[in-house]
Amino acid sequence: MLSQKTRYAIRALQHLADRYRQGPVPLTEISSQQNIPSKFLTVILSELAREGLVETQRGRDGGYWLALAPVDISYGDIVRLTRGSLALTPCASRFAHETCNNCLPESECRLHRVMLRLRDETAKVLDGISLAERFDMEEAEQER
Repeated sequence: MLSQKTRYAIRALQHLADRYRQGPVPLTEISSQQNIPSKFLTVILSELAREGLVETQRGRDGGYWLALAPVDISYGDIVRLTRGSLALTPCASRFAHETCNNCLPESECRLHRVMLRLRDETAKVLDGISLAERFDMEEAEQER
């Protein structure tokens, strides 16, 4: 399940992708149009700026904009930056691997193998979709 932080980051970046190359977008605009609390949004955008996805300019005409083209930012990138991993269990994480508590050794655990496959398939899907891709509501309804 995606955290609230990850969902907010995705919505904020989608908003910035819609305004790519149109200049700085004020925090208040993103916050109000995406229904994201401004204090939380400030923290999220600061983290995304440190990671190189967002640029910022202070002042009266300031705001935020994408540091990379929308086509160069995948949903997998966003999830990894805000959640840390695509894995659903600690034993399946590539970068934060930990042995699961109260579990069988990984070599004997069938769930571990399922979680590895799920992580890899999720990565393929999320890494294959960029912020440049737009989905309308009709398409979303058809995919349900």
